[in-house]
Amino acid sequence: MSLNYKSYWRKTGLKGKWGNIFLERISLHNPKNILEIGVFCGVTARNICDLLNKVNENNFNYIGVDLFGGDQSEDKDEIEPKFLKDQKFSNPFKNIYYNYILKENLNSIKSVSKLLKKYSNNIKLIAGDTNKILKELDLQNIDFTFLDGGHSYQTVINDLTTLYGSMKDKKKVILCDDYGKESYIPEVEKAVNDFTKQNNLKLNIIENRFAEIIT
Repeated sequence: MSLNYKSYWRKTGLKGKWGNIFLERISLHNPKNILEIGVFCGVTARNICDLLNKVNENNFNYIGVDLFGGDQSEDKDEIEPKFLKDQKFSNPFKNIYYNYILKENLNSIKSVSKLLKKYSNNIKLIAGDTNKILKELDLQNIDFTFLDGGHSYQTVINDLTTLYGSMKDKKKVILCDDYGKESYIPEVEKAVNDFTKQNNLKLNIIENRFAEIIT
């Protein structure tokens, strides 16, 4: 299958080859129920849904969790992706279109919902801090999680611990971004290393960027 990660004229953290590498991991594991923590502008969510729809003929579910502009529990230790700190585009047409014509915040739940409208029957978007809400979600059927939300040590540990509680011994997949040198955040690396060591889990490093954990 030909995989082509599209930006949909929005900002995304998976630029260049990284989007296709990400889609290759999903294609390899062939999940039907995906959780994404850190939806941002919805580009990865749309690509996930496009792929799952093609493979499973509309028989899939996507859950996306993000602050969507809301408050987080502990903002002093979080590391916000640079592309979310403002909505300025190097492309002047994008800047005019989103900021002056649509006046649309691409990280809002309204904007992401609009991007995913085609798959409205398959998706669920949840606004909130995973330190508070992740434990309240039913994660039993999740096959694959893309973890790219809060990047502090404590948040990553919290998210991994909660996910593992529902995915343990089920051969499910947790793919963590910003682990390797290609997109390195020290707090993420330390949290992932500590968690996998504590739970005696194998860690698969993908292209010096993603950390893949099989539960």
